[in-house]
Amino acid sequence: MDVRRRNNVTVTGPADAPVLVLAHGFGCDQNMWRLIVPTLAERYRVVLFDYVGSGGSDLSAWSQERYSSLDGYAQDVTEVCAALDLERVVFVGHSVSAMIGVLAAQAAPERIGSLVMVAPSPCYMDDDGYRGGFTAEDIDELLASLESNYLGWSSAMAPVIMGNPERPELGQELTNSFCATDPDIARVFARTTFLSDSRNDLKGVSVPTLVLECSQDAIAPREVGAYVHAAIPSSRLVTLAATGHCPQLSAPEATAEAILDFLQSRS
Repeated sequence: MDVRRRNNVTVTGPADAPVLVLAHGFGCDQNMWRLIVPTLAERYRVVLFDYVGSGGSDLSAWSQERYSSLDGYAQDVTEVCAALDLERVVFVGHSVSAMIGVLAAQAAPERIGSLVMVAPSPCYMDDDGYRGGFTAEDIDELLASLESNYLGWSSAMAPVIMGNPERPELGQELTNSFCATDPDIARVFARTTFLSDSRNDLKGVSVPTLVLECSQDAIAPREVGAYVHAAIPSSRLVTLAATGHCPQLSAPEATAEAILDFLQSRS
């Protein structure tokens, strides 16, 4: 199996620099990082990839059994790191990939040296004493709508997820990304994402961690960022002066600066 081809791996930046692995969220691909990669690649080796089923990955490698669990996506991460012989990387995960990074660090601790969580959420569903942002009924309706009319759901939800209504081109880009994903694969990834609960996994995080949230985010409200920060010992919480769930697109300069500040503080 050629993991580099399977996951459409691309690498940029100085060959002898510390390594950052950037992982996209649901309905996206590595292109979502393009606005911050040039800044990061000035000082770091940047590894980009697409989860199987997303972007330019090998769709023939996708299986519902493997990717009905976040562990299947974490296996993609550890296999990419192994294929490139990477150790102690900085894993930068957007949205659900923040929790995928937690699972990857548990499965292969020699591969992940620190975590950057961009708009993370360990659980999207409200629970006793926990606000995830969605009720159980909200999640049921969201998944039912997605499964019955994926393209219509994408057109309606992508602008809400992106935020920034005064910049409609951002919502359109996310809509296009969602719509480019195979609907059958997207349905599985969505169910895996929105029904996941990784709260207990946060307790095992022992690597340096940056929790990066936006001041307004319809998918991961600030209560979630506070929860993740409190659950991970010695993590750092940074609130960007940005709105929406994709700051790497809506506020790329601030996002890159926050990541670099965190990395430089550790060196």
